Amino acid sequence: MTVKLAIVYYSSTGTNYQLAQWAVEGAKESGADVTIYRVEETVPQSVIEGNPAWKAHVEETKDIPVITPDDIVNADAIIFSTPTRFGNVAAQMKQFLDTTGGIWFNGKTVNKVVSAMTSAQNPHGGQEATILSLYTTMYHWGAIVVTPGYTDQSLYAAGGNPYGTSVSVDQNNEIVGDKEVYKKAVQHQAKRVVTVADWVKKGNQ
Repeated sequence: MTVKLAIVYYSSTGTNYQLAQWAVEGAKESGADVTIYRVEETVPQSVIEGNPAWKAHVEETKDIPVITPDDIVNADAIIFSTPTRFGNVAAQMKQFLDTTGGIWFNGKTVNKVVSAMTSAQNPHGGQEATILSLYTTMYHWGAIVVTPGYTDQSLYAAGGNPYGTSVSVDQNNEIVGDKEVYKKAVQHQAKRVVTVADWVKKGNQ
């Protein structure tokens, strides 16, 4: 049976949306049925209107479906992508995670295969801490956390974050470094998630 993968991201100006798109490509190469979702924006429209890049990204992605707890239930695996906010996930991502109490209580998050990615404005801006913070919720879910570790050379080239692919961005919100390097790391991470989810799914049959 085909692995159903949900890629759930939050992005204000597009970096984590780019990571999510690369993950889609990698997962599809592994034969997964992939759907990309965004978490609901919680910032007032007036604030977004005051930031041209933010406004443009919101307009660009308005047709991407907003994730719901039911979408998590229907997925075999989930890859999250969130910007770093003081070493933690973005408030918008946290707000969504806090709505999953119902499916958690009913055991609907158990054995979901999960992984995460992030971005920050510098290499030591809390990237690893952000991913680990998100994984704390996953432990409560009873999910199976699948990290990239050092399972492929692409991870070393992309900075060697064993918890999940992470990127740094400049003042113009552009990814610093060779994008192809990070793209390969993200795609490997997505393929690894699909592979493990397939093992889990077959083991439950």
